[in-house]
Amino acid sequence: MKSYVLTVTCDSQRGIVAAISAYLAEHGCNITDSSQFDDMETGLFFMRVAFVSEEGVDQETLSRGFDGAATKLGMNYQFHDSDHKMRVLLMVSRFGHCLNDLLYRWKIGALPIDIVGVVSNHFDYQKVIVNHDIPFHHIPVTKDNKPEAEKKLLDLVADSDVELIVLARYMQVLSDNLCKKMSGRIINIHHSFLPSFKGANPYRQAYERGVKLIGATAHYVTADLDEGPIIEQDLARITHAQNSADYVSIGRDVESQVLARAVHAHIHHRSFINGNRTIVFPPSPGSYASERMG
Repeated sequence: MKSYVLTVTCDSQRGIVAAISAYLAEHGCNITDSSQFDDMETGLFFMRVAFVSEEGVDQETLSRGFDGAATKLGMNYQFHDSDHKMRVLLMVSRFGHCLNDLLYRWKIGALPIDIVGVVSNHFDYQKVIVNHDIPFHHIPVTKDNKPEAEKKLLDLVADSDVELIVLARYMQVLSDNLCKKMSGRIINIHHSFLPSFKGANPYRQAYERGVKLIGATAHYVTADLDEGPIIEQDLARITHAQNSADYVSIGRDVESQVLARAVHAHIHHRSFINGNRTIVFPPSPGSYASERMG
């Protein structure tokens, strides 16, 4: 048997679920999990269906046969092989907590991805990466060489067939051109103090202002810095007993967990971009233990 995930986006209308269910049943497929959402404001419909092909029908045959029903209902759809590990490029600068967390989850199988390389504008984590038998790419970035540096990055993305870029605290701004080329395929993480505490030492600024909540936001990257569609967020409560160093430590933990959950949702095709927002379906009850992150 083969396991697949079907993702569908289209205008909301009658008959969508019936058409999908009927097609899968006719082709010897058994649905194991199904999630759907009607956005009443935009009039869009989103659906994710996990199923097994008891007859072992291949992905191309399933997709080709579904095209007629999809065209009739105006569906944007894609069949995903559940055994396929998404090809992911990680990027990091000098804060390694998110990188190390992702590497650990990947190593123990909690994050089923194919890490094709790690890019950094510094050498701080070169040894860590090499010790994991992952290619390390040093691409220095200065105000004078940004176009050349980004061309090297784009060449690497193309040569490595990268499906997803994860900015694991990569502290360089990506160009509009790169954001457009990889639209919906770049995930970033940042603390949730923005826009209040910008620049250097945001956790110190938060401490000095007596902030009682520390949060983190993972989102898709767009040309608008730190304003892309949000995938995942979380927070931790702070008391007067914590000092500024505690703020930093707690913040790192929250950032690592939020980024991992966002990546996990994306690689399992549970995250859909809906304008400036996202639709993120939760893990199915039967797979919650294996899919739970953090």
